[in-house]
Amino acid sequence: MTERIFTGLGIWQHILPHITTFRQISLADADCPAVVNLRPEDLGTQNLGYVGEHRVLVKALLDHLEQSESVTWICPATVVGVEYGTHAVGVTIARHGEQQQIWAKLLVAADGARSPLRQQAGIKTHGWQYWQSCVTAVIRSEVAHGNIAREHFWASGPFATLPLPGNRCQIVLTAPHDEARQWAMGTEADFLAELNRRYHGQLGKLELLSDRLLFPVQLMQSDRYISPRLALVGDAAHCCHPVGGQGLNLGIRDVAALAQVLQSADRQGEDLGSLSVLQRYERWRKLENLIILGFTDFLDRSFSSSWPPLVGVRRLGLRFMRALRPLKFVALRLMTGTGGRKPDLASQIK
Repeated sequence: MTERIFTGLGIWQHILPHITTFRQISLADADCPAVVNLRPEDLGTQNLGYVGEHRVLVKALLDHLEQSESVTWICPATVVGVEYGTHAVGVTIARHGEQQQIWAKLLVAADGARSPLRQQAGIKTHGWQYWQSCVTAVIRSEVAHGNIAREHFWASGPFATLPLPGNRCQIVLTAPHDEARQWAMGTEADFLAELNRRYHGQLGKLELLSDRLLFPVQLMQSDRYISPRLALVGDAAHCCHPVGGQGLNLGIRDVAALAQVLQSADRQGEDLGSLSVLQRYERWRKLENLIILGFTDFLDRSFSSSWPPLVGVRRLGLRFMRALRPLKFVALRLMTGTGGRKPDLASQIK
């Protein structure tokens, strides 16, 4: 879905040469031999997905903004105050030691999981911190990654390997907090040895190319995505477990949906910051996001367990998935975000 949205924006051709297209997803449960390989024919598409680095996406988006005559880009700047009025919202920003107030019909909060704008608006959230943290890093393997995205479930948590250009891989190792901290802070040799153990030596010699970053994992859903003159998008509205790589994609779909709602309202001469307009966005995205949040939570809780009855059930499920294409189709629809309502930006692409 993200590919289609970026194509509709006219920036996909600038992104594609710098990212990896993967045509296989490999799902495995610890040492169980029942590995599930998902391929494009299971979904009826040419590819299953893409892996791109943050800097590549940001550059393409910023370049596009700079070329837009209808966008005023003010950066760097810090929001120091917000004033909600009946007909407009005023945002006070600090820039180069000076303050400036900007008035608009609508303020969009895309300021992260701890969103000050959400908190100031009094919008509550529900969810929980997981017992796990994630360690992320970029590695290079001696054996070619084959453009395969791997999600290997262990009792300690999911372990994802995402292919990058230049035979590099982005890895996301999830483990209980103390164990994750050990892998993030320990020696490079011990960390690579652990990765090699998880790969069963199949990728050959491993090389660490980046710093190891550590971050806790949480699930969060805002009670409301909107209030008068305010709309929440991305992590400001919701957060999910990184298993399946859904977080960024959910945020991009939020933005595409909100833009479509606002464009439609503008054509009809409606007030863009009114609740009657913003409720259309909330109705569209809130339930769809909740389904994905539940899906990622189910995956993590089901596979991050060594309880024998649950282990037996999930491994039986993997064997069923290997044999039944409809199960693969349903799983891929959830993973690729193609099961919900498509924004016009994405629907225009065939």
